[in-house]
Amino acid sequence: MPKVEERLRALGSERAPAGFAERVIGAALGDAYAPVDTVIGRFWVAWNGSRISAVQLMQEAEFVAWFERETRRPLRRVESVPDRVRERVLEMRGRDLVYDLSSISPFERAVLMKTLEIPRGEVRTYSWVAREIGAPRAVRAVGTALANNPIPLLIPCHRVVRSDGVIGNYGAGGPVAKKRLLALEGVRVEELEQLARRRTRFIGSDTTHVFCVPTCRDARRVTDRHRVEFRTEAEAEAAGYRPCRHCRPVAAA
Repeated sequence: MPKVEERLRALGSERAPAGFAERVIGAALGDAYAPVDTVIGRFWVAWNGSRISAVQLMQEAEFVAWFERETRRPLRRVESVPDRVRERVLEMRGRDLVYDLSSISPFERAVLMKTLEIPRGEVRTYSWVAREIGAPRAVRAVGTALANNPIPLLIPCHRVVRSDGVIGNYGAGGPVAKKRLLALEGVRVEELEQLARRRTRFIGSDTTHVFCVPTCRDARRVTDRHRVEFRTEAEAEAAGYRPCRHCRPVAAA
């Protein structure tokens, strides 16, 4: 470890808040960055100590300019991304990592942290995210926040779809890339698109009288014999069905 980094880390070694040393080092030396090659292209990953600060599908020069403009911090190229972070990027599993989202607004942070809760292999809608963070009328703002997500793949904005069930666009490669990522996670994309064409938004079970979003783990267990499709929440509730406690297809209590 370089001597200057040792000295900076020592500043936070005694009675300092968690992460203090990493923030000092980042401010002095800049965030480190390196590439990770994925199934949809080369992403550049930046981190500051233990905090991930960016994951972007760009040319290197474009990434450096974007990062320094957005965060007002310098970048320094290193040989490789830490193994644990690289594995998480490739697996699209980011729930156990720590993020530096200091360059975005509190609303945008709320959107991204809620999106981080969406299980792998499942999707939710923009309106679901808006309702879950207590801003049900801010669906368009949620879409904008996700379009500008500085850390895709790890914060899985590809798991958010339109309210009508259509897959929708994706900032890191468009709809084709989004569908490929979802398919890799086990989402039956073709079936999801068929449901959207039929305007089916929820799946219920006539044995439990519970309705879910189509990709919910509980919905996937329902056999064809007991499967009931609903177009709206009101239709499901009028039929005597209650919302799933796992996927929360209606507003959170």
